[in-house]
Amino acid sequence: MKQPYNTALYMRLSRDDENYGDSVSIETQRTILRQYARENGLNVIGEYVDDGWSGTNFERPSFQRMMDDVETGKINCIATKDLSRFGREHVMMDYYLEFVFPEKHIRYIAVTENEDTEKGLSDFVPFKNLFNDNTA
Repeated sequence: MKQPYNTALYMRLSRDDENYGDSVSIETQRTILRQYARENGLNVIGEYVDDGWSGTNFERPSFQRMMDDVETGKINCIATKDLSRFGREHVMMDYYLEFVFPEKHIRYIAVTENEDTEKGLSDFVPFKNLFNDNTA
């Protein structure tokens, strides 16, 4: 039997993202994430939204609240629209993906990039993170 995933839908929008238009809006992210969760049988525990926060800053209020819920065992899966929505600082991204999530048995999904720790992340993830860091 497949493990039940209590999932956090995490959305982030910074002032710089306004240059990209509606494709990264909170509503667009919410629509993509809810549909993915529904189609893949993920139990959504909550939505965590940081509007107006840079991805290079991991001290975002909703991000911290979500990570507190990881610590208490409330959630064991985090889904974002793409890697850049989780964060843009490549060293911290690698830290979460390679150390924090495996240690805490957290599944991470970047929906539109088809990255999923349950299936194994692609070899391109470090390059995507580095690219995202340089476009921050």
